Amino acid sequence: MTGRAETLAEAVGGTEALRRLSNTFYDGVLADPVLAPVFANFSRTHIEHVALWLAEVFGGATRFTDEVGGHQALLRSHLGLSITEEQRLRWMELMTTAVEKELPDDALLRQRVMEYFDWGTKIARDVSADPVGTDLGDPGPTPRWGWNGLA
Repeated sequence: MTGRAETLAEAVGGTEALRRLSNTFYDGVLADPVLAPVFANFSRTHIEHVALWLAEVFGGATRFTDEVGGHQALLRSHLGLSITEEQRLRWMELMTTAVEKELPDDALLRQRVMEYFDWGTKIARDVSADPVGTDLGDPGPTPRWGWNGLA
Protein backbone atom coordinates (compact mmCIF):
# COMPACT_ATOMS: atom_id res chain seq x y z
CA MET A 1 0.00 0.00 0.00
CA THR A 2 1.85 3.03 -1.25
CA GLY A 3 2.06 5.96 1.14
CA ARG A 4 1.01 3.95 4.20
CA ALA A 5 3.01 2.61 7.10
CA GLU A 6 4.02 -0.99 6.55
CA THR A 7 2.19 -2.26 9.65
CA LEU A 8 -0.96 -1.25 11.49
CA ALA A 9 1.19 -0.88 14.62
CA GLU A 10 3.20 1.85 12.91
CA ALA A 11 0.09 3.44 11.39
CA VAL A 12 -1.70 3.80 14.74
CA GLY A 13 1.35 5.42 16.34
CA GLY A 14 2.96 2.45 18.08
CA THR A 15 2.59 1.03 21.55
CA GLU A 16 2.17 4.45 23.16
CA ALA A 17 -0.90 5.17 21.01
CA LEU A 18 -2.27 1.73 21.88
CA ARG A 19 -1.80 2.51 25.59
CA ARG A 20 -3.84 5.69 25.13
CA LEU A 21 -6.48 3.71 23.25
CA SER A 22 -6.61 1.11 26.03
CA ASN A 23 -6.80 3.75 28.77
CA THR A 24 -9.66 5.56 27.07
CA PHE A 25 -11.46 2.30 26.34
CA TYR A 26 -11.16 0.87 29.85
CA ASP A 27 -12.24 4.16 31.45
CA GLY A 28 -15.50 3.61 29.57
CA VAL A 29 -15.68 -0.11 30.31
CA LEU A 30 -15.25 0.26 34.06
CA ALA A 31 -18.07 2.83 34.17
CA ASP A 32 -20.39 0.74 31.99
CA PRO A 33 -23.08 -1.33 33.74
CA VAL A 34 -23.08 -3.98 30.98
CA LEU A 35 -19.29 -4.51 30.94
CA ALA A 36 -18.06 -3.63 34.42
CA PRO A 37 -19.04 -7.08 35.81
CA VAL A 38 -16.80 -8.81 33.24
CA PHE A 39 -13.87 -6.75 34.52
CA ALA A 40 -14.50 -7.25 38.25
CA ASN A 41 -10.84 -8.31 38.72
CA PHE A 42 -9.44 -5.54 36.52
CA SER A 43 -6.01 -4.14 37.30
CA ARG A 44 -4.13 -1.32 35.56
CA THR A 45 -1.59 -3.94 34.42
CA HIS A 46 -4.32 -5.11 32.06
CA ILE A 47 -3.99 -1.88 30.04
CA GLU A 48 -0.29 -2.52 29.45
CA HIS A 49 -0.95 -6.13 28.48
CA VAL A 50 -3.64 -5.06 25.99
CA ALA A 51 -1.33 -2.45 24.47
CA LEU A 52 1.45 -5.02 24.08
CA TRP A 53 -0.96 -7.59 22.61
CA LEU A 54 -2.35 -5.13 20.08
CA ALA A 55 1.10 -3.89 19.10
CA GLU A 56 2.16 -7.48 18.41
CA VAL A 57 -1.03 -8.42 16.56
CA PHE A 58 -0.75 -5.30 14.43
CA GLY A 59 2.80 -6.17 13.34
CA GLY A 60 4.94 -4.69 16.09
CA ALA A 61 7.36 -6.19 18.59
CA THR A 62 6.64 -9.59 20.14
CA ARG A 63 6.67 -8.30 23.71
CA PHE A 64 3.30 -9.86 24.63
CA THR A 65 4.53 -13.28 23.59
CA ASP A 66 7.96 -12.77 25.16
CA GLU A 67 6.80 -11.22 28.46
CA VAL A 68 3.20 -12.31 29.05
CA GLY A 69 2.87 -15.73 27.43
CA GLY A 70 1.50 -15.18 23.94
CA HIS A 71 -1.68 -16.45 22.38
CA GLN A 72 -2.21 -19.18 24.99
CA ALA A 73 -2.07 -16.64 27.84
CA LEU A 74 -4.52 -14.33 26.11
CA LEU A 75 -7.04 -17.09 25.51
CA ARG A 76 -6.65 -18.43 29.08
CA SER A 77 -7.41 -14.96 30.49
CA HIS A 78 -10.91 -15.21 28.99
CA LEU A 79 -11.80 -18.66 30.35
CA GLY A 80 -14.80 -18.69 32.66
CA LEU A 81 -15.87 -15.10 31.96
CA SER A 82 -19.11 -16.19 30.22
CA ILE A 83 -19.14 -13.17 27.91
CA THR A 84 -22.56 -12.65 26.34
CA GLU A 85 -23.23 -11.37 22.83
CA GLU A 86 -24.76 -8.25 24.42
CA GLN A 87 -21.48 -7.63 26.28
CA ARG A 88 -19.44 -8.26 23.13
CA LEU A 89 -21.50 -5.76 21.15
CA ARG A 90 -21.25 -3.17 23.93
CA TRP A 91 -17.47 -3.77 24.01
CA MET A 92 -17.41 -3.02 20.27
CA GLU A 93 -19.42 0.18 20.77
CA LEU A 94 -17.06 1.47 23.45
CA MET A 95 -14.00 0.47 21.43
CA THR A 96 -15.37 2.28 18.38
CA THR A 97 -15.67 5.44 20.48
CA ALA A 98 -12.11 5.01 21.78
CA VAL A 99 -10.74 4.35 18.27
CA GLU A 100 -12.44 7.51 16.97
CA LYS A 101 -10.91 9.53 19.80
CA GLU A 102 -7.40 8.06 19.97
CA LEU A 103 -6.36 6.74 16.56
CA PRO A 104 -5.41 8.73 13.47
CA ASP A 105 -8.24 9.99 11.30
CA ASP A 106 -7.71 7.36 8.61
CA ALA A 107 -10.85 5.48 7.54
CA LEU A 108 -9.04 2.38 6.25
CA LEU A 109 -6.85 2.15 9.35
CA ARG A 110 -9.83 2.43 11.67
CA GLN A 111 -11.77 -0.09 9.58
CA ARG A 112 -8.96 -2.66 9.75
CA VAL A 113 -8.53 -2.16 13.50
CA MET A 114 -12.26 -2.59 14.11
CA GLU A 115 -12.35 -5.66 11.86
CA TYR A 116 -9.68 -7.18 14.10
CA PHE A 117 -11.69 -6.32 17.22
CA ASP A 118 -14.83 -7.87 15.75
CA TRP A 119 -12.92 -11.06 14.88
CA GLY A 120 -11.10 -11.18 18.23
CA THR A 121 -14.12 -10.46 20.44
CA LYS A 122 -16.00 -13.36 18.84
CA ILE A 123 -13.13 -15.68 19.78
CA ALA A 124 -13.00 -14.22 23.32
CA ARG A 125 -16.77 -14.72 23.69
CA ASP A 126 -16.54 -18.32 22.51
CA VAL A 127 -13.53 -19.18 24.72
CA SER A 128 -15.13 -17.47 27.72
CA ALA A 129 -17.86 -20.12 27.82
CA ASP A 130 -15.26 -22.71 28.86
CA PRO A 131 -14.43 -23.02 32.56
CA VAL A 132 -11.09 -21.99 34.03
CA GLY A 133 -8.68 -24.89 33.70
CA THR A 134 -9.91 -25.98 30.28
CA ASP A 135 -7.18 -27.42 28.08
CA LEU A 136 -7.12 -25.14 25.07
CA GLY A 137 -4.56 -27.21 23.23
CA ASP A 138 -2.03 -25.29 21.18
CA PRO A 139 -3.70 -22.22 19.69
CA GLY A 140 -0.63 -21.50 17.60
CA PRO A 141 1.31 -18.26 17.48
CA THR A 142 -0.11 -14.84 18.14
CA PRO A 143 -2.21 -13.88 15.13
CA ARG A 144 -1.04 -11.02 12.93
CA TRP A 145 -3.49 -8.52 11.48
CA GLY A 146 -2.53 -6.16 8.71
CA TRP A 147 -3.87 -3.97 5.92
CA ASN A 148 -5.53 -7.03 4.36
CA GLY A 149 -6.87 -8.52 7.59
CA LEU A 150 -5.58 -11.74 9.13
CA ALA A 151 -2.12 -12.48 7.78
